[in-house]
Amino acid sequence: MQPSSKRERITITPDHSAQIALQCQHPPHGDAIASVVYVHGATFGADLSVFYAFDDGRSWADALTDGGFAVWGFDFVGYGASSRYPPDLDRPAGDWRDALRDLRAVVCAVRERNGGQPIALLAHSRGGAVAARFAGDFADEVAALVLFAPVAARAGTASQPRAAPTPLPSHQPLSAWAQYRRFIEDVPRGHPQVLSEAHMQRWSELFLVSDPTSATRSPPSVMTPCGPLADIAALWSGDAWYDPARIVAPTLLVRGEWDSVCNDDDAARLMSQLGAAQRRDVKIARATHLMHLEQQRVELHAQVNRFLSQVLR
Repeated sequence: MQPSSKRERITITPDHSAQIALQCQHPPHGDAIASVVYVHGATFGADLSVFYAFDDGRSWADALTDGGFAVWGFDFVGYGASSRYPPDLDRPAGDWRDALRDLRAVVCAVRERNGGQPIALLAHSRGGAVAARFAGDFADEVAALVLFAPVAARAGTASQPRAAPTPLPSHQPLSAWAQYRRFIEDVPRGHPQVLSEAHMQRWSELFLVSDPTSATRSPPSVMTPCGPLADIAALWSGDAWYDPARIVAPTLLVRGEWDSVCNDDDAARLMSQLGAAQRRDVKIARATHLMHLEQQRVELHAQVNRFLSQVLR
């Protein structure tokens, strides 16, 4: 096992003045093939996802750098080490327009620092929807796109499963127990859990630490922007705020067999709508929407590395 390289931590302050925490991990040996920008989902940022080290000391970023890629991860405003939205905001904080603005600032910052390397977006869940919008709006800036369990538009009503209630506040408190329920609820009855209890305990502690105010509430909880919930509710109500047909970069759609957020129907519809000539749909067995924290994460890493190596070399 190669040692992971040291991470570089950068703070960027775009025109909207909020600070965005950006990190980069370079390959331990040699120059990078490309820059992979990880776009996190609705409830936790880069340190708890792409840079999260498991019991063996390895993270998803380590797997990517072993493949020759530089990994850039960031926290949207409202998460992790980035600036927080005011708690009394009069709308759901951090919706797709806010997130697209943040992602645009991050990609510009990466371009200023990566020596002209091609940029690939690797995005999870609601972050996948934001990355899909970005790839359509800024097609010349995206050399490849990996959509990991993205939220896709459905032709339905706001009563779709997990749709957000209305009206939404700016934030909601999210406890470690609520996160744990999300992680296990899609595993079919009779199947063993795909997430280690001991691992979840350690992850939960770090999740709560990500919000300095978590201990002021009972139970301890992370104040989480509600904009992503509004975004998902809109998509599942038929409000398609991104157009897959505008995406022309080679695209990998990768998801878990037991994922209810990106199910077979979602994947088939999204694949049929993509404008990309190169497209691939991979479904990984015995995995849910949080596969990057589960036992099948190694297969997820392998599939993503294989795809990126094929389209970016």
